[in-house]
Amino acid sequence: MTATIALGSVTATRVLEYEGTTRPPEAMFPGLAEGTWQEHESRLPADSWDRESGLLRTCVQTWVLRSEGATILVDTGAGDRKDRPGTPAFHQLRTGFLDRLAAAGVAPEDVDIVVNTHLHADHVGWNTRLDNGEWRPTFPNATYLLPRADHDFWNPAGPHRPKMAHTNENVFADSVAPIVHSGQARLWEDSYDIDSALRLEPAPGHTPGSCVLTVRSGTDRALFVGDLLHHPLQFAEPDLNSCFCEDPPLAATTRHRLLGQAADEHALVFPAHIGSAPAAEIAREGSKFTVTRWGIDA
Repeated sequence: MTATIALGSVTATRVLEYEGTTRPPEAMFPGLAEGTWQEHESRLPADSWDRESGLLRTCVQTWVLRSEGATILVDTGAGDRKDRPGTPAFHQLRTGFLDRLAAAGVAPEDVDIVVNTHLHADHVGWNTRLDNGEWRPTFPNATYLLPRADHDFWNPAGPHRPKMAHTNENVFADSVAPIVHSGQARLWEDSYDIDSALRLEPAPGHTPGSCVLTVRSGTDRALFVGDLLHHPLQFAEPDLNSCFCEDPPLAATTRHRLLGQAADEHALVFPAHIGSAPAAEIAREGSKFTVTRWGIDA
């Protein structure tokens, strides 16, 4: 499934890898107070949860940006043939993602830049593919932009002990280290200008190196926010953190700051895991936010 939107001179094309159900709300959001889901249920997109099972719906997707002559991928999904014992939903997949990427007009050799908003399993999987028993970069001509803070945090040779280490098992070895060893990785800090329209900015909390990609082109503004939020409920309840956040208080602070920026700048917000309505326009509603328009015009 592909959808394309123009953001000034930048175009963004959505390429879906995976969609399905995940946890119930109370498991996804450990801080969810009794009655909060019911309070907001009627205003959430109808297909953001499965009414029969009570499970939230999710997706894994890549955005293909074309800007100033370059082809840029924002996150690379879960990948195929990866061993993910701690995350069965992403274990040994065969998704056909590269075929869908080709349908969007992109061959692996065409990609100039890969952005990983953070280094969780479902954001770096197609960084590499298996070739004669070795994990090699999927995009041979690309520079991969990796947040240094996340590289250092997830590096098993380092001193850190991530809370989510089990769910991210094998990820550094098969999807990050081969990129570094190939010489294609650029480990950035503070912020990073890709071109005159695209900029990476820190968004710590979910992971130490989580980032957002900002688009400022003409009068258009957009934020590709990665896992700043996992579900539309978090617009209305920005203090809610997912069960995957390494530093929940910092994640909530970052979420408030960046959603406030998006509301004030009238920027479209593109979360990584919201499928049928992949972008939202938002406005402030006291200390919270309301969605004024869902979806994009394909």
